[in-house]
Amino acid sequence: MHPAGLAAAAAGTPRLPSKRRIPVSQPGMADPHQLFDDTSSAQSRGYGAQRAPGGLGYPAASPTPQAAFLADPVSNMAMAYGSSLAAQGKELVDKNIDRFIPITKLKYYFAVDTMYVGRKLGLLFFPYLHQDWEVQYQQDTPVAPRFDVNAPDLYIPAMAFITYVLVAGLALGTQDRFSPDLLGLQASSALAWLTLEVLAILLSLYLVTVNTDLTTIDLVAFLGYKYVGMIGGVLMGLLFGKIGYYLVLGWCCVAIFVFMCPLLPGAVAHACNPSTLGGRGGRITRSGDRDNPG
Repeated sequence: MHPAGLAAAAAGTPRLPSKRRIPVSQPGMADPHQLFDDTSSAQSRGYGAQRAPGGLGYPAASPTPQAAFLADPVSNMAMAYGSSLAAQGKELVDKNIDRFIPITKLKYYFAVDTMYVGRKLGLLFFPYLHQDWEVQYQQDTPVAPRFDVNAPDLYIPAMAFITYVLVAGLALGTQDRFSPDLLGLQASSALAWLTLEVLAILLSLYLVTVNTDLTTIDLVAFLGYKYVGMIGGVLMGLLFGKIGYYLVLGWCCVAIFVFMCPLLPGAVAHACNPSTLGGRGGRITRSGDRDNPG
């Protein structure tokens, strides 16, 4: 065929676009039809660990059993109900404890400081020169013990009781008689005698029908001061033998009597003042004075 004819035929026939073969993507190459890199695949970034599909390319944390349990509405309702029951139980326990053991009142008896403890111990051993025995009040409420040396407290009796038990154990050890059983028996007997003394005074106040503002805690505080003298007696007995023991014990017995007679109302003050017998409408205060309403 003539070359000119071939040129004319080529001019009359529409030209097809050329097709270029695209090589098949290798496993390590990206898809050419994908506009953005697949960040969900760890192999495309070379991080070495496969990521779970998550927001912003970060792996999503797998839910734990605790999280799944909390996400359950029934579980949330059960937890809320349990919390309300616990709060109600705590409130009920607090009310019952405060009814039998007035914790708020006990804070008053432990409101002491170092100066008060020193002055009170001196008053327990040497009460003979003390003149003012009246308990101070502020708006019908006794002031805290740290402001009034005549006010009863529970700090000294509690510490004296523990110290007495330890000193008694020391005395038993010096006599080669120490044993845990004897130490427990000593503590139990001391606590039992204190309980009997408190009950005896309460029974006496009930039988003579005396109206007094002295509470049971006050009685425990006043009667617990005797352990201070008992500690002194045991220590002097360890140092000076029986003579020192009996001398210090006798001194402390007289001192505690002189200390309690003005302060302890009820049985002692009532017996020391015969004019209060048979009175009506009277009220014995902590200072031992009787108030007769007009």
